[in-house]
Amino acid sequence: MRLLARKSQWPTVLQNCKAENRKQLNEIVSHAIVSGVLAHDSFISSKILLLSLPYALEFSRAIFSQIQNLNVFACNFMFKAYTNSPTPLETLSLYNLVRRRFSHVLPDNYSFPLLFKACGRVLLPQKGQELHALTFVLGLHGDVFVQNGLISMYSACGQLQSARKVFDLVPVSVRDVVSWNSVVTGCLQSHRNGDALQVFVKMLADGSARPDAVTLVNALTACARMGSLDVGKKIHGLLLKSGFSLDVFLGSSLIDMYAKCGRMDDARKVFDGIGNRNVVSWTSMIAGYAQSHSFKDAIELFREMQLDGVEADAAMVACVIAACGNSGALDHGRWLHTYCRRSGIYMNLSVENALINMYSKCGEIEKALEIFHDMSIRDVVTWTTMITGLAMNGDSVTALQLFLQMEVASDVRPNEVTFLGVLSACSHGGFVDKGFGYFRAMSEIYNLTPRVEHYGCVVDLLGRANLLNEAERFIRAMPIQPDVIIWRSLLFACRTFENLELAEFVARKIEELEPRNCESSVLLSHLYASASRWCDVNKMRKGMPLQGIQKKPGCSLIEVDGLVHEFTVADSSHCQSDSIYETLRGINKVIKSKRIS
Repeated sequence: MRLLARKSQWPTVLQNCKAENRKQLNEIVSHAIVSGVLAHDSFISSKILLLSLPYALEFSRAIFSQIQNLNVFACNFMFKAYTNSPTPLETLSLYNLVRRRFSHVLPDNYSFPLLFKACGRVLLPQKGQELHALTFVLGLHGDVFVQNGLISMYSACGQLQSARKVFDLVPVSVRDVVSWNSVVTGCLQSHRNGDALQVFVKMLADGSARPDAVTLVNALTACARMGSLDVGKKIHGLLLKSGFSLDVFLGSSLIDMYAKCGRMDDARKVFDGIGNRNVVSWTSMIAGYAQSHSFKDAIELFREMQLDGVEADAAMVACVIAACGNSGALDHGRWLHTYCRRSGIYMNLSVENALINMYSKCGEIEKALEIFHDMSIRDVVTWTTMITGLAMNGDSVTALQLFLQMEVASDVRPNEVTFLGVLSACSHGGFVDKGFGYFRAMSEIYNLTPRVEHYGCVVDLLGRANLLNEAERFIRAMPIQPDVIIWRSLLFACRTFENLELAEFVARKIEELEPRNCESSVLLSHLYASASRWCDVNKMRKGMPLQGIQKKPGCSLIEVDGLVHEFTVADSSHCQSDSIYETLRGINKVIKSKRIS
């Protein structure tokens, strides 16, 4: 390229330059530096900077550093690039540099939202407050874009009170949907879901802005977290009434809300009504089934998704693998493991952790250990899942050795869930002293506060060791109120070691917490039967219907040729129920004939 002699030629050259032509861009930058245009012409330098942004930020920064006649437009280009990059702190560093070297360059109403966004991403509210003060000096404090950026910044930094003050100062006449969404999003980020819904309701009553898809998604997220089905259904009605199309994001939020509120039929209706479903829609529905313990439905829907030609991603596969583990569908879990390899799905931590969990729950503990040892990166979930899996499969010694390895040779710190696995290993292995040692270590070494589940593990530990009186004293000394699960654990131990006197006391405690609990009544009835106290057995069984106590039917799952079949007591809904019952009758005849002979 011939060296450009006249300034008037630059606009034409820049207009004809294609951003994707790196060679041409390099030539233009070189000529701009040599000719001094880049350093002194703010218009041309800004155009060149804009052309460089699709490339590495270092390239844009190098061009930016050559500009001597700097203006706010060039700064804004760089602020935006850094704010949306993995290194948003560079936005603030660049701002400080510009203010030191070019005092005449002042941020405008486009700069401040970018700077506030960077403060929110790196959680620097102090810097945000400094910039907030500057908006008053420059007379930009009343600009709606600046105000919205402030609200988002304070919300992201967890300073909801400051965010709300800024919001309240925005005149009603200029509040837009972004203003409202910023407050609602801030409440959600701080897990103040009730406040998020209150702001949403106020927005509807205020009428200054019409809710958009982001507003509705945020409101549905709050409903899902709180289990607010009534409010969620009203939002669904508003969505339909306002003419919103049921796209992937709104549809997935509705599915999640209904699933978390236990309304899987409604979630499925929404799913079936989404026209252009993608992997997000399918994942939401499958995750809903998995969270609702409808594992069979989750696996079947995954198969339906494959027939529909939708490619699964890592999040989807991890969800289905978890469902396989919970339903005992080992063959399907193995197939998914192979599917990941063949389909090129990235074996990230969530997938590998799900595989360890699935193989552990299905009894393939050696396969789980193989995956664990082959992993180059392990997080606290990885260690916890493997320790829990070993405990679940009766290998308490290896589980505790692995925990020791985690403490000594790993930089991963155990959490509350890890100690549940450790205490479970102690319980299954009968290591009472070790169990109490680990229980004390939670608070004394790791500064973790034991939850009711941890106390329950200690009760189970003592109960399995036939230390029933010690377990009862431990429960009485608990600093938190024991729940029905803890008392039920002790009741099981009483049944195992036939301690009828303590069992009667424990059953009364359970009845106080759950008046219509069938399990405690059935267990106590079995204890009476073991002690040949048949009058008490009859009295209890006759009294159960009068008290409204019904025994829940048992349920079992079996996997045959990759299909999971579910059965309940006295169930005839299975498509092969006639032949199944016929086979059972034949087995009973054989058993009876063996007894007679």
